[in-house]
Amino acid sequence: MADPATYRPATGTIPTSPGVYRFRDDDGRVIYVGKAKNLRQRLTNYFQDLAVLHERTRRMVTTASSVEWTVVGTEVEALTLEYTWIKEFDPRFNVKFRDDKSYPYLVVTMGEEVPRVHITRRTPRKGDRVFGPYTQVWAIRETLDLMLRVFSIRSCSAGVYRRAERAGRPCLLGFIGKCAAPCVGEISVQEHRKLAEQFCDFMAGNTSTYTRRIEKQMREAAAGMDYEAAAALRDDLIALDKVMEKNSVVLSDATDADLVGMVQDELEASVQVFHVRGGRIRGQRGWIAEILDDSGPADLMERALTTLYAEGTAPKEVLVTTEPANRDQVQALLGSRTDVRVPRRGEKKDLLATVTANADEALRLHRLRRTGDLTARTKALEDLGQALDLAEPPLRIECFDISHSQGTNVVGSMVVFEDGLPRKSEYRRFSVSGDAARDDTASMHDVLTRRLKHHLDPPKPESEEEKRRFAYPPSLILVDGGPPQVAAAQRVMDELGITDIALAGIAKRLEEIWLPGDDYPVILPRTSEALFLVQRLRDEAHRFAISYHRSKRGRAMQTSALDGIPGLGPARRRALLDRFVTVKAIREAGVEQLQEVDGIGPALAAQISSALRSEGAEDVAVDMATGEIIGG
Repeated sequence: MADPATYRPATGTIPTSPGVYRFRDDDGRVIYVGKAKNLRQRLTNYFQDLAVLHERTRRMVTTASSVEWTVVGTEVEALTLEYTWIKEFDPRFNVKFRDDKSYPYLVVTMGEEVPRVHITRRTPRKGDRVFGPYTQVWAIRETLDLMLRVFSIRSCSAGVYRRAERAGRPCLLGFIGKCAAPCVGEISVQEHRKLAEQFCDFMAGNTSTYTRRIEKQMREAAAGMDYEAAAALRDDLIALDKVMEKNSVVLSDATDADLVGMVQDELEASVQVFHVRGGRIRGQRGWIAEILDDSGPADLMERALTTLYAEGTAPKEVLVTTEPANRDQVQALLGSRTDVRVPRRGEKKDLLATVTANADEALRLHRLRRTGDLTARTKALEDLGQALDLAEPPLRIECFDISHSQGTNVVGSMVVFEDGLPRKSEYRRFSVSGDAARDDTASMHDVLTRRLKHHLDPPKPESEEEKRRFAYPPSLILVDGGPPQVAAAQRVMDELGITDIALAGIAKRLEEIWLPGDDYPVILPRTSEALFLVQRLRDEAHRFAISYHRSKRGRAMQTSALDGIPGLGPARRRALLDRFVTVKAIREAGVEQLQEVDGIGPALAAQISSALRSEGAEDVAVDMATGEIIGG
């Protein structure tokens, strides 16, 4: 049994980049392959005290006699290289992917007389040129489609090729210019092989040779006034540029920059960093940080930048979603040559939006992993039941929220979690009007009254769908709000005589749990599974209410733009919006198109068109996604 200390590399010699590492035994055999976002951090974990290591890990490091690593550009490259090495070396200590799926390759069959390019998940044959593996098959299909425009080599199967040879007529790809059609002699076998070699050369990274050649040919064709050929070459050049962009996202100014995106909620923050060098994304990293104080976005961004550059060199630009706190100190840490800023427009802003979307997705997946784990869900429900002094864990929880705009378009939402997971088929939404819409407590009273009356006296179902509307009574009702909202909900239960359903409210600011009649809230530990569950319930109810409110508000704003047109009543307004969706589309429609709507005659259609095109209406449009008025 080897002592890991005898082959442990010095910590400072291990890179902090993403990469793949291999442990070898005394005979040089690879016994374990792994990947890491940060090689130094990952590998140092293997050389801890043997007593703290897992039994399987302890056996691996004591069997090994050396470790080596390969640095790659991104985590995706690390994943694919790890997969390739596991397939190649079959290490004894590796656990295979759970689904043991294969990844697609792009293969050019240079061993055949007439080479063929195709995508396959099978092991390539001897003599084939292989590119990949790729993690997303749709991406390589798009790449191949673009490449065939420039390097129009054969991509058909042997059967299709022989059938075209016999018929003396090429297949569809030959007719549309995505195959040089060697099957019917439109190009010789030797010329086709040369074309396949050029395809392989380009895919191997020698791109500049072909882009410069096409640019030269395009200029020569334009100078000779052969504009059709020049346009075709221009399109070829655009296709190659798209291929290069798909292989690695490109910023047109070839800048060196780090893009730092961050999203947060009350408990955690998610940070994602894209490292762009020479205009191309060369690496990505990210982490979830627990928020244990009252840090805001600026404070968290300061900590993120300090973590990133305290021991490293910053690039020319650091693009962030939020200006860091103590900007002068952060700037001094990064150096005077580094520009820290929030991009306001253009492709850098767009790329930063992609980084931020990755951060948001990472936080969402982190929450799902917590709530998706059966043990965590069970503990969350047990802890919540104990905290609220319930006789048993609340297996069905319904959470209610109210949304409005300054008292208008008031709506309520009900989301349902069963066994700690969302039950979206049983989500419900409520439209609130009249006296019930005067404030949040009255609206909450109205919504809960309507819901709980179904619990006490469910209507006779006319269909299976109706039967499932309020399938089961909840074990616990959560309302979004503090003591006033809880008191309103308790009044409903008292009025209806309901005593078998628990009730609580969750206040946004400090994540406090309020119980009816209590002077002080229940404070759940910030790291407890119960708090994560309650927070997700509240966030889901809020999201569901906001989405309904925005759609209702947008519809109301659209309808108001049609008010005042003589002869256009509510039914005809609804019919117009059903047909054209937006006021802008109605305004742009011709009189003949307006007459296609039921109830709209020639005179009324002319009046509608005239009214909407007149001054004061012509600049009104509504964003249906947000319900906001644009212009006017």
